[in-house]
Amino acid sequence: MKKDRDAELVRTAVRENYAEIAKAAETVGCCSTSKSACCGTTKTETHAERTSMKLGYSLQDLAEMPEGANMGLGCGNPQAVASIQPGDVVLDLGSGGGFDAFLAARQTGATGRVIGVDMTPEMLAKARKNAQTIGLKNVEFRLGEIENLPIADASVDVIISNCVINLSPEKIRVFEEAFRVLRPGGRLAVADVVACARLPDEIKNDMKLLCGCMAGASEVDELELMLKTAGFMDVQITPKEGSKEFIRDWAPGRKVEDYVVSAYIQARKPGTTYGGCGCDTNCCGK
Repeated sequence: MKKDRDAELVRTAVRENYAEIAKAAETVGCCSTSKSACCGTTKTETHAERTSMKLGYSLQDLAEMPEGANMGLGCGNPQAVASIQPGDVVLDLGSGGGFDAFLAARQTGATGRVIGVDMTPEMLAKARKNAQTIGLKNVEFRLGEIENLPIADASVDVIISNCVINLSPEKIRVFEEAFRVLRPGGRLAVADVVACARLPDEIKNDMKLLCGCMAGASEVDELELMLKTAGFMDVQITPKEGSKEFIRDWAPGRKVEDYVVSAYIQARKPGTTYGGCGCDTNCCGK
């Protein structure tokens, strides 16, 4: 019971933190605890572009998105490793203002679909408004926790996420749910923060650093074990070169960059997907 209470306390803190960010008129942010460097401060377009470019996005990506969709809350660009194809059904875990979901929708095309899941109503409202602004018909946003996804079994081709899974107090449950909703042969391709060294207690127990995408990071070996235990194969965790540079700005003076890095996490559900039907054999006649 205590474990359940602790997990709910973490989720509540994270939900309240990102509700505040969503309500802010503009944010510079990344996953940061510094108001001067991140959430709730006025940004310039030049800074936003520079921050997003460091994460791996292009100027074209930024130009095609509605104002306010990109809140700079990521630690990488999951599109770079997701290999999204026309017709794919894509799930975005912790979809925020919709930035990555909208980019994915551009790749799936009219024959595909993107579903964003977020537990913060304020973020959902922002994402839905942004979708209306650009007239996207192949994107929807659902309220839910990534540990209990409001998604049918074996219905998704690709799962993306950007700096969200580290926030979960029940990461193994996240991976189990991801495995459940993926079709056979479906893949997980996310950007997240991972620990490259054991986190000191003063960082690990700091709720602000947890909400800032740092204190909740798991070590690479732990993540690999969780993914394999959930059933995934072909697990790859690749640190993002140069990520310590922007992580240093998330909590100036706390030396968090000595313990965590941004990484791309990839894995695949066993089986072969044929023509998007999710069958292990050629049951669709294709």
